[in-house]
Amino acid sequence: MARRHRPLPNGNAYDALACLFGIRNHFGFRPLAESRGFPSDASEALQTEYAAYGGSPDTHGTTWLTWAEIASTDWQETDSSGTRSRESVAGNETHWGPVWSVMRELSELHGAEHVRLVTWFH
Repeated sequence: MARRHRPLPNGNAYDALACLFGIRNHFGFRPLAESRGFPSDASEALQTEYAAYGGSPDTHGTTWLTWAEIASTDWQETDSSGTRSRESVAGNETHWGPVWSVMRELSELHGAEHVRLVTWFH
């Protein structure tokens, strides 16, 4: 089952994008899911949406991560300066909180390995 969520209105929160996906990682985070590409088993609806953005030639940072990975993340790990933790830039109390909440709920129904966030940047 594919469930799509539109982009969050978060502006340019590059510290979170660096922490999660390695995008503009001037902060020195160890990204959770960098450059994995578009999943070959993505739903037809997601494939269509990705193609509408131009697919690989017109997107960058295409990657994905599962709820199992999110749930096992060390949220206290910091960037290279030691000043930003994963929790402070992308934890439950940030604009990512609603995403994690939905993924957590879906994992209770489908299992943590079967709930995946797919993302790309245009």
